[in-house]
Amino acid sequence: MVFTSITDGITRGIEGVGAQISGSFLEPTVRLGVTGLSRAGKTVFITSLIANLMDRGRMSQLRAAQTGAIRSAYLQPQPDDTVPRFDYEAHLAALTGDAPHWPQSTRAVSELRLSLRVQPSGILGAISGPRTVHLDIIDYPGEWLLDLTLMDKSYAEWSAAVLGRIGGRPGGAAYLGQVDSATGSAPHDETGARALAAAFTAHLQASRDAGFSDCTPGRFLLPGDLAGSPVVTFAPLPAPGKTPRGSLWREFERRYEAYKREVVRPFFRSHFARIDRQVVLVDALGAIHAGPRAVEDMRRVMAEILTAFRPGRTRWLADIVLGKRIDRILFAATKADHLHHSQHARLAAIMEALVREAKDRADFSGARTAAMAIASVRATVEAQVDHEGTMLECVKGVLAGTGRVAAMYPGELPEDPARLLSPARQGAERWLEDDYAVQGFAPARLTLKPGEGPPHIRLDRAAEFLIGDRLT
Repeated sequence: MVFTSITDGITRGIEGVGAQISGSFLEPTVRLGVTGLSRAGKTVFITSLIANLMDRGRMSQLRAAQTGAIRSAYLQPQPDDTVPRFDYEAHLAALTGDAPHWPQSTRAVSELRLSLRVQPSGILGAISGPRTVHLDIIDYPGEWLLDLTLMDKSYAEWSAAVLGRIGGRPGGAAYLGQVDSATGSAPHDETGARALAAAFTAHLQASRDAGFSDCTPGRFLLPGDLAGSPVVTFAPLPAPGKTPRGSLWREFERRYEAYKREVVRPFFRSHFARIDRQVVLVDALGAIHAGPRAVEDMRRVMAEILTAFRPGRTRWLADIVLGKRIDRILFAATKADHLHHSQHARLAAIMEALVREAKDRADFSGARTAAMAIASVRATVEAQVDHEGTMLECVKGVLAGTGRVAAMYPGELPEDPARLLSPARQGAERWLEDDYAVQGFAPARLTLKPGEGPPHIRLDRAAEFLIGDRLT
């Protein structure tokens, strides 16, 4: 009886392993992480990607769609029962309804599974017939990704770095006026602690609105059910000469370490460590409009977060991911439809330059990377406007919030990205030669033909890079 139970258990185990191996070959799964910095358009990207994979008339640069290898696509329940479902239907309705509007932005992790019925190429494909490839899309706020940079920093190191850069940012001077070298050594008082945390959070919100990227800790901006808890009630302090037991410094240091342990680490263990491919969306035009400091902040942040795509670089990350590696990363400058197509190559070159350090690190580790300019949903049409005898190449669309149709000339991006990055690195207050304007457009009212998804710019090229090799 005992021997039979043991052999039955071994048999079931072998069958289970065999089923897993068979499933991974016959129905492979690609887990695509989608994140981005503030206002980069994650929700719109995912919605348009799914819609255009289901109706592939506008996906000519996705080889599997162009050749007809994708026979069909359909939504299935996601495999993670504890993760909220990405509300694709509601977001698509917002974009394609009679009064189109941009859907609500990402505020937490969500997931969706799109299954693609694919006919493999070659002799083996002809013999085996169509197979199913599952695309699991994981949407998560870029603010949370930035928290990775905290993991290798002590509270003292983080405080010094933050206090050293916030003076020239919105709300930074106001916060600095509330703390000095004696603040940390004073006895902890919860009312005072909450006031400091609120002032620091207000600074983070104002900085994000002004176009800055490094606004950590990310959960201060998107606290969810953590709102009001001690783990998001701390702030950076100048290092005091002494930190007696019961001091504010000691308590903030304890909460900072708890934030890393209880918030950041579980997120990466549960979600990030299981991703195969990653797209990082960037509102590069918004940063350029905000000025040199915002551009430099974005460049530095992009380099820092690349540590997340190099498992094993730090001990804590190696412990979590156990050797799993993201092998393709796309850095995409969104809102290319805010520019005339003649400037798209310049925007892509600026994007390449912005992520050069990050890209070099990823390439060195063996990951394939790419940078491009895209528009997940095209909201404008191109036009030429006569301005004082000069024809300007503009874009025209419905202005967000007003409903008026207007043409916009945002300024001409430089052909050499160094003209932007050099003054940004040097800490310039503003651009010396040019001003760059960014206008918010509402989504255009769409009339889609059967078999067509929403209009876009290079979304098919992005899809080819991210998943094209898994669909052949």
